[in-house]
Amino acid sequence: MGREGEVVAQLVPEFERRNPGVRVRVQQIPWSAAHEKLLTAYVGEAMPDVLQAGNTWLPELAALDALEPLDARIAASPAVAPADYFPGILDTNVVDGRTVGVPWYVDTRVLFYRTDLVAAAGAPEAPRSWDAWKAVMQRLAGPGHFAILLPMREWQVPVVLALQQGATLLRDGGRFGNFRSAPVATAFRFYVDLFRQGLAPAAGDTAVANVYQDFARGWFAFYVTGPWNLGEFARRLAPPAADRWSTAPLPGADGTFPGVSLAGGASLAVFRGSRAKDAAWRLVEYLSAPEQQAAFYRLTGDLPARRAAWLAERLPDDPHARAFWIQLQSVAATPKIPEWERIAARIGEHAEAAVRGTVTVDEALAALDGDVDEILEKRRWLLETAR
Repeated sequence: MGREGEVVAQLVPEFERRNPGVRVRVQQIPWSAAHEKLLTAYVGEAMPDVLQAGNTWLPELAALDALEPLDARIAASPAVAPADYFPGILDTNVVDGRTVGVPWYVDTRVLFYRTDLVAAAGAPEAPRSWDAWKAVMQRLAGPGHFAILLPMREWQVPVVLALQQGATLLRDGGRFGNFRSAPVATAFRFYVDLFRQGLAPAAGDTAVANVYQDFARGWFAFYVTGPWNLGEFARRLAPPAADRWSTAPLPGADGTFPGVSLAGGASLAVFRGSRAKDAAWRLVEYLSAPEQQAAFYRLTGDLPARRAAWLAERLPDDPHARAFWIQLQSVAATPKIPEWERIAARIGEHAEAAVRGTVTVDEALAALDGDVDEILEKRRWLLETAR
């Protein structure tokens, strides 16, 4: 998908040289169309032998029985070493006790921040706790500028805050929503207070003309985002802002540092109906080898899934990538159910309603639970029928 589809073809000739008689055809798909394209291909019995999938898509594809279980192949493979992956990322590839994918590249969310502004607010380093974070933000915000940018309807930050509180987002085996629970409510109140105290712009995306320009001029000092912005910040920030930003792992809610973040990225999977499973698996092994992971990083900037590739590229020593190295040791998966993407969209909608004050936090969470229970109705029926 996307940029990965443009450059992976450069890695294919060496694989074909090592596997005489095997030919690989790469089909590039825009990310915006990829999910629908995969489902359409499955229904039309036209799935690729090897596919890339965002790791939150794996439960849906596994529910369709579209993915080959890989546990036996991984156990017998000299190339795929589970201990070399970040545990939280590897866990996203395990659905209902079966491994259905191999992490290809990883991402998670960390703090991007203006080092000069945070230092001027009295913090010698990025905050490590919620209390310290809010205290710094309160000193940063002022007339005409804010402390943090939190784009409206993005569900990731409220979910991260809830996970840091130890929240279980669904209950009863993923049959019902659990958003009215105390940990989620605490997280949502912290999130909503950032807007109500004027620390984040309640106007959301429409107030941001250009994230990078607004960051450079100090309109906000904190931004929770992912590794795709490492290259963007390096390219788009002109002096003096180019030398006045850094990254840090997320603050923790209870004094634990770093706080939990999301386990993201993309994985490689083998289509269960493939007629070339052995060759497909050899391609997965090849692309998973540390030397190919390092080459893929150099081509794309995507963070490697293999820790050996991180060390080969000296990424833990990079001042901007190091925060991701630390954060990836503490990540958690979102609920592994096919309906998660729909649920995530509703989280953003109800969080926005609470921020805008059209409902209270408790009312938003009650409505969210109602929506989630409705989304999961078919799941409950299927689970009961399968008994």
